Amino acid sequence: METASAQRKIPRFLIADDHAMFSEALRTYLEKTYTVVGMVQHGRAMVAEALRLLPDLIVVDVGMPLLNGLDAARRIKALAPGIKFVFLTMYEDPNLAAAALELGKIGFVLKHSAGQELLKAIDHVLHGKPYLTPKLRTNDWVATRARVRQFSKEMTPRQREIVQLHAEGRSIKQIAGVLEISEKTVEFHKHHIQQSFNLRSNADVVLFAVKQGLIPVPL
Repeated sequence: METASAQRKIPRFLIADDHAMFSEALRTYLEKTYTVVGMVQHGRAMVAEALRLLPDLIVVDVGMPLLNGLDAARRIKALAPGIKFVFLTMYEDPNLAAAALELGKIGFVLKHSAGQELLKAIDHVLHGKPYLTPKLRTNDWVATRARVRQFSKEMTPRQREIVQLHAEGRSIKQIAGVLEISEKTVEFHKHHIQQSFNLRSNADVVLFAVKQGLIPVPL
């Protein structure tokens, strides 16, 4: 009985990352201490599996395809507020960190700093404390977070989805299929976004998506 009780107390994790080799290595690393209940490779699967499995914590890459890690986390937070998050990213962008901190007491770690720092972030978050990698600390978080709030107000969640999917190179038809809406609706939103933000080409859309934190910087 004691063993079963102890097992139930081990935190349950979901890993969300589109790089399969990294996810497998991360799973092996985390299972030394925690229970990994699932792995997903895009943001929409992350939302679905999080609501199905109800893990204690999700370790998530910010730059996820189909739906980025931050927007996926926002959806989960609204529906299952007890789930905690530790974000990983390859990019040293204070705006991304500030956007993540809008979700509450989360962890934010650079991928190349993962390992002991990741475990430290996880421990902080599981105990109700935020963790931000020292490499991204800034002297003016008030201004940085204010900019992030302004960005989030400029587009609706649906517009953010369409910008991300378009910047990932998906066609109108493909976007309509992913979002389960008509092609005309996608075209309407795309036209409105391009007009509102003066985006004249696909390159403009990609750059805009990068600045908004919707996709990672193209390599």
